[in-house]
Amino acid sequence: MNKNLHEKAVGPVKKRYVVLDALRGFALLGIILANFPEFSLWTFQTPEALNQLPAPAFDRFLHFLLYVFVDGKFYTIFSILFGIGFSIIIGNIMRRSPLDPNGKPQTRRGFLIFYRRMTMLALFGLCHLLFLWSGDILLLYALMGMLLPLFWSCSDRRLLRWAAFFLLLPIGIEMLRALSGFSLAELPYRLWWDTCARYGISEENFGTWLRDADTYRGMSQFLMQGAWERLWEFVDGNRYFKVLGLFLIGMYIGRRRLYAVITPGSEVSPAAAESTFSLLRRIAGWGSAVGLPLSFAYAWSACCAHPLGNIMHSLLYTFSVYPLGLAYIAAFALLFHRTSQAPFWQMLAHPGRMALTNYLSQSACGVVLFYGVGFGLGADTSLLTTEMLALTVFLGQVFVSALWLHCCQFGPLEWLWRMLTYGRRMPLLKERH
Repeated sequence: MNKNLHEKAVGPVKKRYVVLDALRGFALLGIILANFPEFSLWTFQTPEALNQLPAPAFDRFLHFLLYVFVDGKFYTIFSILFGIGFSIIIGNIMRRSPLDPNGKPQTRRGFLIFYRRMTMLALFGLCHLLFLWSGDILLLYALMGMLLPLFWSCSDRRLLRWAAFFLLLPIGIEMLRALSGFSLAELPYRLWWDTCARYGISEENFGTWLRDADTYRGMSQFLMQGAWERLWEFVDGNRYFKVLGLFLIGMYIGRRRLYAVITPGSEVSPAAAESTFSLLRRIAGWGSAVGLPLSFAYAWSACCAHPLGNIMHSLLYTFSVYPLGLAYIAAFALLFHRTSQAPFWQMLAHPGRMALTNYLSQSACGVVLFYGVGFGLGADTSLLTTEMLALTVFLGQVFVSALWLHCCQFGPLEWLWRMLTYGRRMPLLKERH
């Protein structure tokens, strides 16, 4: 493919929308708050071990609040943002591809670049999973992202129907599992514990292995079993259907370009703007009214090991996490529209523009802080201290991202991702005029 056609088919988007970057930064904040309890190994400690930490009662209360306000909600935001990003890429392909004799875009070459981009993302995720942290989500995002072109020709209404179908499907699967007693998760579960047995990892040392492993070899052994555990989590929790459903919501938002309407100064009709803001107000209101009280019920169920059963827990997850996550997005967008010139938004946008770099660097910071190959703070750190460290790391990412983007066009891993996708070297530093 010649260079000009290469750029024309999937050239970079010139205009960035601060609201999307800021929302991505906001999602990164929630993700580090959700993930650091696993990095610190607090999640894997026995009740007896947790009681030996400072202020265990407060930690339990904080854990409950994290389930109410954080768990699943920011992963929902992050997934929808990925869907928006994918829709922008696919939209560029459709607009910039040459037309065939019938006046339709010839998208084959453009989609080859899109699939190459997803393949590179999958490789980032696979390396993250096998060499740094078992909680990777990028590999799943890349695989599900490859399915999105199949839905591009759907009408907006049908797109939302497909999204609802995939988001509700896990409830049906839980019902079938209860009736049949069969679960696809049994195989990865056996492989997970077989791998643990091979390396001597047991329930007794599971919560301290990474703290006590002072060489990368010991950490790597835990990561090998962690890869099977992650597969089990995806299958057992039907995560792939959830991700695909959220991606389709993001695709709907991207196709309608609702983010552009939110940005002050956009060239949209007053009627279209009022329709969008009315929709956002309804989502914020109804999402909070439904999602918030059910999030308390979901938190109770999660903290008490699903006392009402897995079907009810799946119902509570679906009707608490998604409505409240959507309410967060809508409220964020409305607030941004009213105060778009506030410096706060640019502060959040800096890490959001480097989301891949910051997501992976959060894992690197977690390893250095809590694992035996680093400072070894894991298993002995309270949940409160863990979250304070998470906030500190995120604030550091805000500062470093601002400095980096002052001189560079892309984050370091975003730059590498683009070059691997397009197969050629690209300038990193900004041009000085």
